[in-house]
Amino acid sequence: MKIDTNYIEKLAKILSDNNLTEITLEDENCAVSLRKEVTGIVQTVAAPAIQAPAPQAAPQAPAAPAAPKADNRKTITSPMVGTFYTAPSPDAKPFVQVGDTVKEGDVVCIVEAMKLMNEIDSEVSGKIVEICVENGQPVEYGQVLMYVE
Repeated sequence: MKIDTNYIEKLAKILSDNNLTEITLEDENCAVSLRKEVTGIVQTVAAPAIQAPAPQAAPQAPAAPAAPKADNRKTITSPMVGTFYTAPSPDAKPFVQVGDTVKEGDVVCIVEAMKLMNEIDSEVSGKIVEICVENGQPVEYGQVLMYVE
């Protein structure tokens, strides 16, 4: 079975042009589902052992920073897609808060990915001036988590 990528690209354009969040089409041989997410278009194709390539007409945009970066501020970004946590457990004290001073290598948060808790170390030293993500919020690769001065 051959997947018509032009057809999928046309569906992606319809999704985008009409401000839709999802299109799903099914027949006896194939099911195509396109979903629009914050970072772009996510495509899922279910067919007997066949996966369609991602549409080239709708590339995913990189995650936008939560706030414009001032020249003197450094960023701490997420090294992976996952869920952001400020503390090692719900009842524990947060690793850092706005106003805290961090050194390079200090643990500043956790990003849970695939049931693994990944401690995120600061790659910069300075004072935390803004935490851009709320506890328990999903994060994307490269998304700004915190600003440091």
